[in-house]
Amino acid sequence: MRQIYLASGSLARRKLLKLFGLKFKFLTSRVKEKRIAMGSSYVSLVKNNALNKAREVSGRINSGIVIAADTIVVQDKKISGKPQNLKDARIMLRKLSLKPQWLYTGIAVIDKDKNRVMVDCEKTKVYMDKLTDKEIDNYFLHTSPLDKAGSFDIQGRGAFFVRRIEGCFYNVVGLPLRRLYCMLKKIGISPAVSLKVGSRIVILFFLFTVFTAAALLSGCATEYNLATRKQETFYYSTDKEIALGQSIARQVDKEYKMADDPLLQKRVEDIGKKIVNVCDRKEIDYEFKVLDDDEVNAVSLPGGYIYVNRGLMERVDNDDQLAGVLAHEVAHIVARHSIKKLQALNSYSIIRLLTAVAVPDSGQVGNAADIAFTELLMGYSRDDELLADQLSARYARLAGYDPHGMIKFLEKLQDINRRRPLQPKSYFKTHPYVPDRIRVVKQEIGEGIDFKDYINIEQVQSK
Repeated sequence: MRQIYLASGSLARRKLLKLFGLKFKFLTSRVKEKRIAMGSSYVSLVKNNALNKAREVSGRINSGIVIAADTIVVQDKKISGKPQNLKDARIMLRKLSLKPQWLYTGIAVIDKDKNRVMVDCEKTKVYMDKLTDKEIDNYFLHTSPLDKAGSFDIQGRGAFFVRRIEGCFYNVVGLPLRRLYCMLKKIGISPAVSLKVGSRIVILFFLFTVFTAAALLSGCATEYNLATRKQETFYYSTDKEIALGQSIARQVDKEYKMADDPLLQKRVEDIGKKIVNVCDRKEIDYEFKVLDDDEVNAVSLPGGYIYVNRGLMERVDNDDQLAGVLAHEVAHIVARHSIKKLQALNSYSIIRLLTAVAVPDSGQVGNAADIAFTELLMGYSRDDELLADQLSARYARLAGYDPHGMIKFLEKLQDINRRRPLQPKSYFKTHPYVPDRIRVVKQEIGEGIDFKDYINIEQVQSK
């Protein structure tokens, strides 16, 4: 393995680069970053800074690979880098906490042996809570802001006041791992693994382990979930999530009949697009389809695939009710409930599905995809459902629909449930705790909770 050099003295970047499992040395670049765009874009600014750093360090070595990065924070067309002193850091952090800001990181990789140069950029939008002087002073007592762009560290105590982000979490830390991973692959730096074993189970376990490791390297494994407002760990990047969804969706399209009414399909698509336009996750493409099934049900798949049964559409009274249902399924995707459920499964079939995505030639993905679809059809946890209901009311209202439509639909379903036994794939089996769901929706839209809402809340029965 050729020697790798990190052209940075940043402790955060050194820690991040260690996640690749690569041995490297760090040589702090002597280049002074420019902080004035001078007519060029912010992307060009950070890319040029990173490239200048890489070139300077490259000139000091005989051979090897140099990695350099530069980060700026932009708010109201003004650039912030690392603060000069604590006074500057205090002013910077107070200002950044008032409005969202964009964080740009330029990355440069120079392969001196092959005379190859690559430059790229990642950007992430950051939303903070408004900070008081006391909160800033308390933060500075525990964290030095002088070596951090924008004066905060999202991987440390700075996470306490970062409300949410849009984009790569590791970009905010200082080194977008997925972007760097793709660049390193182009110059031939990637794990090369071979294994000879006789046991098929061991081979599958090994493939699953390799796929999981690749997923961790190919995307931001730790992200701030916009729906749950928590920093969460995902084994699969957005790209891998989309690939999983595509595998399952292909099998669903093959095994299940689609409704042949174009008006039903257009209605779902039109309402669905309005919901997507106001949701908290827009980096994926959403697809809405109507299944020719009498059951009152809907299901969401990883990567933005949403299926609604014809039987459900025949039960809704108006677009407000249908919007509530679609917003509920969109909320599951925003919160990544489906990918979290699948990555928690340990069955042989799910491992086959995941390895088929990682190794397309593995084949025989159909049965595994069908099992994955069945798992998702069986629903999510109680907390996941309640969060989806809360977000559904929010998204429906933002999209211009009456959020009371979801309450009316839930009441309708509850009445249907009392009149007939549960079906194998009924909406009630996959979405329990109807009275509790109604209460959550009422709370989200600011409607008062009456005595009936409390006495009808279903509790989990102890075994």
